[in-house]
Amino acid sequence: MKKLLFSIAIIFSSLLVVGQNADSLYVVNYIISHISANKEFGKVKQLVVAYQNPNFNPFQMVAGLVKKGGKWKVAIAPVRASIGRNGLAKFYKKKLEGDGQTPTGLYDLGQLYTYEAIVNTSIPFQQVDSLDKWIDDSSSNDYNKYVRGETLAKSFEHLKLNSIDYKYCMVIEYNTHPVVKGKGSAIFFHLADEKYTPTAGCVAIAENDMLQFLRWFKPNKKKAIWITGMLEVLE
Repeated sequence: MKKLLFSIAIIFSSLLVVGQNADSLYVVNYIISHISANKEFGKVKQLVVAYQNPNFNPFQMVAGLVKKGGKWKVAIAPVRASIGRNGLAKFYKKKLEGDGQTPTGLYDLGQLYTYEAIVNTSIPFQQVDSLDKWIDDSSSNDYNKYVRGETLAKSFEHLKLNSIDYKYCMVIEYNTHPVVKGKGSAIFFHLADEKYTPTAGCVAIAENDMLQFLRWFKPNKKKAIWITGMLEVLE
């Protein structure tokens, strides 16, 4: 069956975009067949997919899919990514604050924060400085929320770091509507370092890859990220 599906993927090789090979085409075509039959993805127009399939690549990968004429197509070929240091929080496990896991599921992509005053993107963004924070204190009323200036929270993350990580940082709307205290906070789509060091629960990609996504995102299209363990999808 796997060989048959792979052969089918080759037939659709005309769908290849720059940077995509036959292996990634097989995986992405399988993803497309899955989401096309799932009404949960109905309103999404630009979809970031974070997945892993060790049969083809040992790394976590991220691809961009676009819906045109009611059909999903590959817009950005899969690129390498890093996720939480303790892997993925499967749907049957409860994600908790500080567990080092990346939540699985479909989530809207929200506000883009950046160190830069000018960004080559058409979506809105906010330049940050030392006053901009994201609260991770689960006892705070501002838990898993953006705050600028003073805060009574016992702990928080600065949105401008001494590292490259949050140079481009997009909110993954996990545990935001509503916020459940202790369920996890500060889940972002941000930059990976050169070693693709595991994150505290975010999804991270290289700067050049992120810039490709930022150029691709459109302000009038609903954007989301689907974080999945591909082994589950392919079983």
